[in-house]
Amino acid sequence: MKRIIAVALLILVGSAVAFSQIRLMVVSDLGRNGYYEQRNIAELMGSYAEKNDLEAILALGDTHHYMGIQSISDPLWISNFESIYSHPELQIPWYPILGNHEYRGNTQAVIDYSNVSRRWQMAGRYYTKVFTSKESTLRVIFLDTAPLIDKYYKDSIDYPDVQAQDMNKQLSWLDDILKNAKEDWIVVVGHHPIFADTPKSSSERTDLQRRLNPILLRYNVSMYICGHIHNFQHIKLDSKGIDYIVNTSGSLSRQTVNDVEGTIFNSGKEGFSVLSCTKDSLKLDLIDNTGQVIHTITRNK
Repeated sequence: MKRIIAVALLILVGSAVAFSQIRLMVVSDLGRNGYYEQRNIAELMGSYAEKNDLEAILALGDTHHYMGIQSISDPLWISNFESIYSHPELQIPWYPILGNHEYRGNTQAVIDYSNVSRRWQMAGRYYTKVFTSKESTLRVIFLDTAPLIDKYYKDSIDYPDVQAQDMNKQLSWLDDILKNAKEDWIVVVGHHPIFADTPKSSSERTDLQRRLNPILLRYNVSMYICGHIHNFQHIKLDSKGIDYIVNTSGSLSRQTVNDVEGTIFNSGKEGFSVLSCTKDSLKLDLIDNTGQVIHTITRNK
């Protein structure tokens, strides 16, 4: 009996250690029906999850290239998502946001897929989620960035759902959430970058610099993580300020990437990231298409 109790205690202690920190996978710009690097990276994601306890996956937009999806029964749900991310260890909650490619289709259907898939947990176009461990708390704020950018707002042909969104309502909501946040760490995620090297229109970034960034700077935001550019970038404009991170594509990258003001690291490789924290430390590992950690961003209290 003593031996059984001892074994049980060891199991409990092991479990406590395993879940003593929050660990979230970050993916973006995925959906290419398994082509290019998508299947390979999906397997790497599963292999990583086998060896590390993941609480959830943050999907930062463009899960569906190129024209979004049309309904909750669109076949792209199978070819872009269900059949690709089928590893048993990836059957955990996915917290998605909308990218510009989702806005080319039926964005409400992306949200409504939460009623179909147990792991697709999208509470709305923008929302927040608090992750907890026995030691720490992490608030992630999920934004809908396309309506904050004039380029999309003015294009009702290619992005038909954008004009129906109220950008000021979202920004007011964000300000209120950040004003009242008490967690150890605050991370904000969106699809579009605030700062990045990219051939895309500069207005995408200047609109977010004007509308979004002042709110992030006003409060204790540690990191802003996005996708959209299809490569890894880590930018920091102030030694004590926000870490701005572009997470690369999980299927096909843009390999040419240059330094801009504040660049600390960049890479043109495909891959994913892993966000983890304890009460005293927040860390983001950038992982390439060979499964190697190629850059780590760490913030300490």
